[in-house]
Amino acid sequence: MNRKAIGLLSGGLDSTIAVGLMVDLGIEVIALNFTSPFCTCTSKNAGCKNQAVKVSEKFNIKIKSVYMGQEYINMVASPKYGYGRNLNPCLDCRIMMFKKAKESMMEEEASFVFTGEVLGQRPMSQRRDAMNIIERDSGLKGLILRPLSAKHFDPTIPEKEGIIDRERLLDLTGRSRKAQIELAETMGINDYPCASGGCLLTEFNFAGRMRDLIKHTEAPAVKDTKLLRVGRHFRVDENCKVIVGRDQSENEKLERLAEPDDYIFSVSSYEGPVVVMRGAIKNELIPIASKITLRYSDAPKNKEIPVNYRKKCDTVSAIVHVRAIDDKELDKIRI
Repeated sequence: MNRKAIGLLSGGLDSTIAVGLMVDLGIEVIALNFTSPFCTCTSKNAGCKNQAVKVSEKFNIKIKSVYMGQEYINMVASPKYGYGRNLNPCLDCRIMMFKKAKESMMEEEASFVFTGEVLGQRPMSQRRDAMNIIERDSGLKGLILRPLSAKHFDPTIPEKEGIIDRERLLDLTGRSRKAQIELAETMGINDYPCASGGCLLTEFNFAGRMRDLIKHTEAPAVKDTKLLRVGRHFRVDENCKVIVGRDQSENEKLERLAEPDDYIFSVSSYEGPVVVMRGAIKNELIPIASKITLRYSDAPKNKEIPVNYRKKCDTVSAIVHVRAIDDKELDKIRI
């Protein structure tokens, strides 16, 4: 067993401290930074990936970015261990990460994997029984070191073999980060904007949209999840939905995200949103989408107004004359 390890590095406080501890112990660290279609901390300047790179530079370690795309969405649609409070499949998510960490461990000829997890900090994935399941299902039994809480677990293989000095590991538990903040100060760690990353699947409104997508789409794709981040969403048919931009920025995003066969609606004579309709689009759904488009425009709501619509791949628009949809009817189809 050599002194090389794979570290899961989110860019947050806990994983940064874990990296620092391993480097101080003389371990050669290769960091993995995971992202998915549901990451909330994705700012180019302050996001988790950017922060993880800063940490790698601070400690002079190699870092690899791992994007979990379609396979992650497939897992979210049918997780073995179910969901948390909303649609967050935390155990299955961690298992997937550790399986990929195991692959990297083999590729890099490293000896073990470590993480900044703290026993009892997260209710679903950082319980002792959950950690045992993750270790077992990832195929890394005895090879996952959690240096911040190590003294609450049985010694790992690298500890037993003398690669890691167990006496220099920690015994942190619980949700408070007071001890980590104090430790970070002593280690010269003072830039950690991301609190271990964030996941849209833990958010009530987004989870509802994702649940609707899973229910009505046989095989949800990455392109479908990107739309979930933007606008107001309405289910107009079992196989069709409408998305309404809320401001100029979202209007532009909807234009970019629209697929060639998606329909785009707008009101040419009044200020209003860009509206996209996606799915198996029937002719009788055109007026409904048009009424929704009119409702969110500056046009009068009490008379018929022309609304333009076209497939994104087309250059010529058609016109339908409609009145704005009633708010009570709108609420019935809101996702």
